[in-house]
Amino acid sequence: MTHPSRILVTVALIAGFTAPAWATTSIKATVNGMVCAFCAQGIEKRLSKLPATQAVYVDLKQKVVAVEAKAGQTLDGKTITAEIKDAGYDVISLETVEKSVAEIKADMKAPK
Repeated sequence: MTHPSRILVTVALIAGFTAPAWATTSIKATVNGMVCAFCAQGIEKRLSKLPATQAVYVDLKQKVVAVEAKAGQTLDGKTITAEIKDAGYDVISLETVEKSVAEIKADMKAPK
């Protein structure tokens, strides 16, 4: 017979392998100077190479760059700012949000 505490430990271990949606952290930056798809692609390529990056989204119209951290990783705002500036763009603001890049993208495309 299986002891109830073993069942709880097993359930807790299994549950621990799936990160809850609310645990996703992204950095959202407002960036000036992006004017074309080539600009967006260049920023996306640079930021995707960072070890902690899970996903990147660039919205030229709204001047937003969003970078999502891999599970269990932390993004460094200074590094992201440096990468964007090194690519030739100005970072106007930076904020950490508890959303995935997909959620940020959906929010930005939603009718207002």
